Amino acid sequence: MTSLIHLSELAGNLDLRNSLRGGAVSIGNFDGVHLGHRVLLKRVRHHADRVGGKAIAIVMDPHPAEVLRPHGAPPKLTTLPRRAELMAESSVDALLVCKASKEFLNQTAEEFFERLVVEQLAAKAIIEGPNFFFGRDRAGDTTRLKELAGQRGIDVEIVVPSVQDDRMVSSSRIREAIASGDLELANQMLGSRYELTGVVGKGEQRGRKLGFPTANLEDVATLIPEHGVYAAVAKIEGQSLAAAVHIGPNPTFDDRKETKIEAHLLDYDADLYGKMLTLSLVRQIRGIQKFASPAALQQQLQSDLQTVRETVSSLPQRS
Repeated sequence: MTSLIHLSELAGNLDLRNSLRGGAVSIGNFDGVHLGHRVLLKRVRHHADRVGGKAIAIVMDPHPAEVLRPHGAPPKLTTLPRRAELMAESSVDALLVCKASKEFLNQTAEEFFERLVVEQLAAKAIIEGPNFFFGRDRAGDTTRLKELAGQRGIDVEIVVPSVQDDRMVSSSRIREAIASGDLELANQMLGSRYELTGVVGKGEQRGRKLGFPTANLEDVATLIPEHGVYAAVAKIEGQSLAAAVHIGPNPTFDDRKETKIEAHLLDYDADLYGKMLTLSLVRQIRGIQKFASPAALQQQLQSDLQTVRETVSSLPQRS
């Protein structure tokens, strides 16, 4: 299990701070904890074992772009708890969260390195990708990192990026795939299925009237895929169930363009209102369309559910 720890917690807990010192660290965003991240994190684990310390991933929250240019910040792929959950698969000991205030981001590369890597963590190894930048105006790069680390006797490894279809695996590529509805490609690059998590709210009960009750997912903090109908695995109170997920408006009933996330859980009829629900998306099975009548929609939904059942039943067991 990867512990989720905020940097502010270290000031008042010397035992916790001391337990994190003298290990191997990597600083990044790690959004999605995709295949490239996993290769890097395994090297963090390797170096932590070599130096006899903890394997630590460090992120800034909120994303620095949300502080410096709020309208240009990329949508999240994963919440912090989900990142910690995925990092556990790479045997990372702790996900350390630094609050990305303007003051914190205004540190020079040298100040950032000295205060965090040296003073707070006394790191013995630091592992990064080739596109790593740090400090004010991203002035620090891997060359400067090696110089600063060399002065302190800290080992540095720069990890070669992972490639998928002759292109580097990156969080931005995964966002592009999700935004276009290509969940199969996104999941390949993630190494896990993309998830939407939220609270089940009250809907308009149209699905129930059609014989297909749906759970309306609200307060979703991560990127919402392209409008369409998706095959998914729903996770609710320890259960995993096949689900048909409708993302987008309902043109058969009205002309409103609002995006809704509605899930019909197969073989499940308990009340979900107010509960936390996670939808692990597998693939898009069709786009949004307007039907001539509710009866025509019902017929299509029957076909959708069969497709979902076949799709989910053929899945290997994984996260």
